[in-house]
Amino acid sequence: MVAMSAPRLYAALLAEHYVDNRQMAFVSGPRQVGKTTTCRGLADAYVNWDDMDGRELVLAGPIGMIDALGLNRLAEKPPLVLFDELHKFPRWKQFLKGLFDTHGERLRIAVTGSSRLDVYRRGGDSLMGRYFRYRMHPFSIAEAAQTSLPDATQVVRAPRQLDGESMAALWQHGGFPEPFLRRDARFSRRWRSLRQEQLLREDVRDLTNIQQLGQLEVMAAALAERSGQQLVYGSLAKQARVAADTVRRWVGTLCDLHYGFLLRPWHRNVARSLRKEPKWYLRDWAGVAAVGQRTETFIACHLLKAVEGWNDMGLGAFELGYLRDKAQREVDFVVARDGEPWFLVEAKHTDASPSPALAHFQRQLNAPFAFQATLQAPYVDADCFARPGPPLTVPAQTLLSQLL
Repeated sequence: MVAMSAPRLYAALLAEHYVDNRQMAFVSGPRQVGKTTTCRGLADAYVNWDDMDGRELVLAGPIGMIDALGLNRLAEKPPLVLFDELHKFPRWKQFLKGLFDTHGERLRIAVTGSSRLDVYRRGGDSLMGRYFRYRMHPFSIAEAAQTSLPDATQVVRAPRQLDGESMAALWQHGGFPEPFLRRDARFSRRWRSLRQEQLLREDVRDLTNIQQLGQLEVMAAALAERSGQQLVYGSLAKQARVAADTVRRWVGTLCDLHYGFLLRPWHRNVARSLRKEPKWYLRDWAGVAAVGQRTETFIACHLLKAVEGWNDMGLGAFELGYLRDKAQREVDFVVARDGEPWFLVEAKHTDASPSPALAHFQRQLNAPFAFQATLQAPYVDADCFARPGPPLTVPAQTLLSQLL
């Protein structure tokens, strides 16, 4: 019988956060990625704005909440209070600021929400210095195989093999907890359809002023077919029958809601990078039909999770992009560390001759590592990062197991 729950890397990450920091933890991420479930496992008290009792606690103000939850009693360690969907309260920032400034030494605070909290932090951040953010992602090869945190000095971890059943489930059902753990094709299809409907209608309605929801859904369907491809806004605009500028705004909204994400061509000169069209990737790789595109999306999601996780843990300044030059040579991904290219990745579903572009860009950028990652290649128990060198063909299972 398949387990319906599994330990998450983020539980260890948040536990470590509260050992070392008094700041609030803002946990953002896609709808149904497991934010509330993970945080509730650590919390001593749970307050949900969508629940009438929770709403009354918030409206009572910090003092009323402290009294009602019994947080004014002596405890061995500061209790952790989890606030869910609090961003729907118009004065949520003022509430948290008052609670933290007055009682921050006596309790710990976590904040989650179904929409991306980063959206609500824009336009002036009165909470600056009072929180750290953590971006939560679906299960990956690394997280399904181990939930320990990486060593701060090494960043990458020793490889660890994921069992074949779990690897197949990740590929077929995606990394979101419910379909990944349930592993039932009918359930996964229904779950994916409902999640997309809720995201494109409820979340868009709550967060934006977009009225043309039907045309937005047409564009979202077109984007699902374009995962791993460079975006041409004019082509999308024709399909959705809206202006190209409208498409740009809508794509930005879908990124904010974690429907997908953009990767830009990496360049030391940021301005030059921003002038070029980005590539688009769907967050739920199991929703990508074409095998080649799904492979690239699968690896892109793993790399994004690692880069954002390393940044959130304070392990350095990491960036993810792709490489393309005027001669149309291209490498799928480059990961930069503290402003310098660290490793390149070319994604392949089946074994193939090494891409000449890998060696070319590795020489151009002086990157220590370059990998051609093959998804169907069997796991090899060897460290991909053992020594710098020329391009190396590696099993994607081995490489990705060393990340997050």
